Amino acid sequence: MSNLDRQATPTVCGGRGFVVAEPVRELLSPRHVRLGESTEVRRLLPNLGRRMVGAWAFVDHYGPDDIAEEPGMQVPPHPHMGLQTVSWLHDGEVLHRDSLGSLRTIRPRELGLMTSGRAISHSEESPKPHARYLHGAQLWVALPDAHRSVEPHFEHHADLPTVTAPGLTATVILGELDGARSPGTAYTPIVGADLSLTCDAEARLPLDPDFEYAVLSMSGEAEVDGVPVLPGSMLYLGCGRTELPLRAVSDAGLMLLGGEPFEEEIVMWWNFVGRSHEEIEAARLDWMEGPRFGEVKGYDGARLPAPALPPVALKPRGRVR
Repeated sequence: MSNLDRQATPTVCGGRGFVVAEPVRELLSPRHVRLGESTEVRRLLPNLGRRMVGAWAFVDHYGPDDIAEEPGMQVPPHPHMGLQTVSWLHDGEVLHRDSLGSLRTIRPRELGLMTSGRAISHSEESPKPHARYLHGAQLWVALPDAHRSVEPHFEHHADLPTVTAPGLTATVILGELDGARSPGTAYTPIVGADLSLTCDAEARLPLDPDFEYAVLSMSGEAEVDGVPVLPGSMLYLGCGRTELPLRAVSDAGLMLLGGEPFEEEIVMWWNFVGRSHEEIEAARLDWMEGPRFGEVKGYDGARLPAPALPPVALKPRGRVR
């Protein structure tokens, strides 16, 4: 999914200096952003004061939206570099096209994973006809320096492993949780899991104390480590935890996001993750004028132009050790 913000500004993310090394309960409120004609998203990352969680660098939550009489999601062809996109649905369908020739309809609880590497472009749209409701999350994972120029590729995984406990089903989207590993390609120690809880369920989810974590609420009412987390909000949990208490006040859907703190500082702007303002500037020019990002064939409409890049040279400050 694209960042459609026409006033996008470069943001420095990553580095251990931003990581909380102990357990915390930091509730993050979303920023509301329009995405196309009929979709509004709640942006949780990057957030004021909290830029990343492990390698997770971007989190949008959208829906549930009634799009029966609407076009639904309509995101024109746009570029990416230096990251992976993770598409995750609870309701509806999204048709993915990319410059590699991939064409895939992503359905609820199926993983759509696109690794941009050095350069790729793609579009996302609600199929015609489409389901009445659209509800999901779009997430980005920053690629470490050693892998950020890999060949771009797209993966679709319909069958994902699960971890179960009374009243809890955890679907492992990316990385590993309690011995269950996702088939999706990961380039850093990471975890992403979809948690379904039944009303009044109580569970304790095993965690890695070396990871930092956050929980995104998708639906229903639940308490995470005693903190009520309502749909469209996210609770940052810091590091140092070996387990996470969960309690469902109603049937509830959550997403667990975590990973080893991302040591490298990055520059994120629009749909690019780089290491310097100059690199971002070159990528913008390549999208506007060159063949680097390829062509998305079959989308009915023009591709997305890049916004203006502010003339402020943001550079990472180097690794924080």
